[in-house]
Amino acid sequence: MLDRASETLIALRRVMHALDENARAMARASGLTQAQLLVLHAVARNGQEMPRDIARALGVGQATITLQIDKLEARGLVRRERRHTDRRAIWVILTDEGRALLERTPDFLHDRFEARFRNLEEWEQAMVLAVTERLSRLFDAEDVSLFPTPEADLDGQTPAPDVIPR
Repeated sequence: MLDRASETLIALRRVMHALDENARAMARASGLTQAQLLVLHAVARNGQEMPRDIARALGVGQATITLQIDKLEARGLVRRERRHTDRRAIWVILTDEGRALLERTPDFLHDRFEARFRNLEEWEQAMVLAVTERLSRLFDAEDVSLFPTPEADLDGQTPAPDVIPR
């Protein structure tokens, strides 16, 4: 009989496997890295965002976001536009090509999770979040970036599944 710690690790490995498989499928379907997809989804929420707001929402530095925006812009999926009120500020705007790509590559795992999560009672949502945050601390993962290091992403490929993004 397994102890609770072992059972918990097995359940977490199943979750990690599902997330890894989903990320690989999304990368194959879209031709984008997971980091680029995250930025594209962040821009798509409102159709336009400022780079600092994207960085804040994803919990990464603005330089990291700038690198990803450059790649998305080169592919015609987003464009940059200066704000009229403050010429120093820049909007990142989802293009029709970017919107079409997102429509062609739905994230079924995310959609399914979000729908099921929203059906939980508020206290259950809070508990899931608290447990997930606690697990993050147990694994010393609070400061692990959602994005691979720029060196790992230079060729535009998704890092190998055994590489932990930092």
